[in-house]
Amino acid sequence: MRPLRYSINVTLDGCCDHQGISPDEELHRNAVENLNRADALLFGRVIYEMMEAAFRWPSSTEAMPDWMQPFARTINAAKKYVVSSRLKEPDWNAELVRGELGAAVCQLKQEPGKGLMVGGVKLPMALAELGLIDEYEFVVHPRIAGHGPTLFAGLSKYVDLKLIDRKEFGSGAVALRYEPRR
Repeated sequence: MRPLRYSINVTLDGCCDHQGISPDEELHRNAVENLNRADALLFGRVIYEMMEAAFRWPSSTEAMPDWMQPFARTINAAKKYVVSSRLKEPDWNAELVRGELGAAVCQLKQEPGKGLMVGGVKLPMALAELGLIDEYEFVVHPRIAGHGPTLFAGLSKYVDLKLIDRKEFGSGAVALRYEPRR
């Protein structure tokens, strides 16, 4: 069974607004490493459209710094699954996830491979409620945003985690990886 891994950038106060985080080369290298640990990406519609607008090759990459290019190439090549009732025909190497979320994601996890990677806020919340996330990575940035969406607001139950890895970056950000305690 391939694991479902979740990764998100977050400020110290829990804000996960992508505009509240300052990207840099080292953080993008970490993101590429994460993408390379997966056979496919699992997105909700909002994250899918945001990533497509920012990283679809080659048009979106013309003005980006050279250090962002490996991330753009990697995410472009990745197989993507999109959970959406509004999106009709994704075309960025993607297909829609159909049927009940839990059953559909369990089926994806049963397929052979290295793993699935999920990002965003709403879809991971639903997946956490269903107990389907096998690994969580929080890249915590040394910033207090004071606004924006926060992680797991409204989660119906605790998810107890065990730290399995940590990585510090020159920016002061820290990547903390956890597995659920089962």
